[in-house]
Amino acid sequence: MRGWERESLLPRVESYSFSDLIAIRTIVELRGKGFRSRQIAEAVDSLRRKLEGVKQPLSELRILSNGKKIAVRVAGTRMEALTGQILMDFEASELGAIKTLPHRQRAVNPMRESENWFQRGLDLEESGAPVDEVIEAYKKVVELNPHAAGALVNLGTIFYRDRRFPEAEKYYKDAVTADPSYPLAEFNLGNLYDEQGRVEEAFDHYRRALTLNPQYADAHFNLALLCERTGDALKAVHHWKRYLKLDHTGTWAEIAQRQLERLREATLIRPR
Repeated sequence: MRGWERESLLPRVESYSFSDLIAIRTIVELRGKGFRSRQIAEAVDSLRRKLEGVKQPLSELRILSNGKKIAVRVAGTRMEALTGQILMDFEASELGAIKTLPHRQRAVNPMRESENWFQRGLDLEESGAPVDEVIEAYKKVVELNPHAAGALVNLGTIFYRDRRFPEAEKYYKDAVTADPSYPLAEFNLGNLYDEQGRVEEAFDHYRRALTLNPQYADAHFNLALLCERTGDALKAVHHWKRYLKLDHTGTWAEIAQRQLERLREATLIRPR
């Protein structure tokens, strides 16, 4: 996994998203067909250059391969990844396979369909499509795969942004039930309760997120703010320090550093 990150096949992140898992599955399938990681990385780099707006080809595009070439389906047409050459829709070997495919194998794969609907939901969100269409796509994901925590969290976030808190809470809780090891679901529940002034519940879910992932920088950031608001300066200092160890550059780090210095002055705490 670290090697794939170095080759830019996967993002360098604290925890993988649902779309990252789709990319991992695609890499595993290509590796299973004999492609080396370097070949896959070259194909991915070529697709990024050839297809404007595509940042993560492994999860954004439908990758096809016969074990000899890596191709993608674009606008209903198959294109070879490295050369950009348009390929015939079916090669002779593929036609033969289709003719001999047992009927039971032609059944729809719910997990694959679920992933396709999830990607459609992401695409709709990114393109600014009507919210109802996005919700419908994510609900289709959950219908096909009730354990799709990523889709449940995204549904919760749509309702959270619309300040429809009961619906948001339901979907976040469903995500926790679907995948109890998913820190983002706990973190988002913390945000929801924080927004509503339900302080103890917010504390509880931020801490659960950190139990699942102690390196969760955003959870430390939000806990520090919550500790400040509730008058617990010492714990706020602790979480600001932890945040800065995990993320020491950028705008949010500057905010954390300012808050930390302000608290040190107020409580006469000196850095060791």
